[in-house]
Amino acid sequence: MSDIRQFQTHPEVDVATESPLAYSLQRSGAPAITSTSQVILRERPCLGHLILRGGAIVLDEALREVLGLSLPSQPHGLNHDASGERSVQWLAPDEWLLIVPGGEEFSLESQLRDVLGDSHVSIVNVSGGQTVIDIEGEMARAVLMKSSHYDVHPSAFPVGKGVTTGFAKTSAILRRPSASRWELVIRRSFADYLYRWLLDAGEEYGIGVER
Repeated sequence: MSDIRQFQTHPEVDVATESPLAYSLQRSGAPAITSTSQVILRERPCLGHLILRGGAIVLDEALREVLGLSLPSQPHGLNHDASGERSVQWLAPDEWLLIVPGGEEFSLESQLRDVLGDSHVSIVNVSGGQTVIDIEGEMARAVLMKSSHYDVHPSAFPVGKGVTTGFAKTSAILRRPSASRWELVIRRSFADYLYRWLLDAGEEYGIGVER
């Protein structure tokens, strides 16, 4: 650990945090969920996002020891722990996205570094630059089909898959953690634009936003 430069990015005083969609919810509103809503949006803000890069074997062993969670065994794979609150997704042959409850990422990074020792790896905290939007409802897939060229039919996009793809003229990570729910992992800088895009794309389906 002596040759690793670390910075304390977790303030020891209470600092108010704000969702990447805080401004959007005030500016564009949040349509109420009604009995006719066929699409429901829900932001899950302020989660911990860590980008892991390095050898799959050493990272897999470290994750198993620290979290009891394994790296996906296949490209585009998405694994969750037993609680469903922590996930790790394949992004590239030597790159994975680990998402955990907000606040865990700081101690988790230290624990992983301790276990990994001198292994040639990279762990980057990108929590402040990303947010997650859940999309559910019987017409959720229709909204995705309007927004992305990626094939979201169940035969091509089963549960447990995640991809980085073009979305609404920008890019996003699209994931399917369950049969009824999709996730978008988006950059903070595109959050307002994508939120307004989704409201427009889902208007005909009575889209509602869960606050």
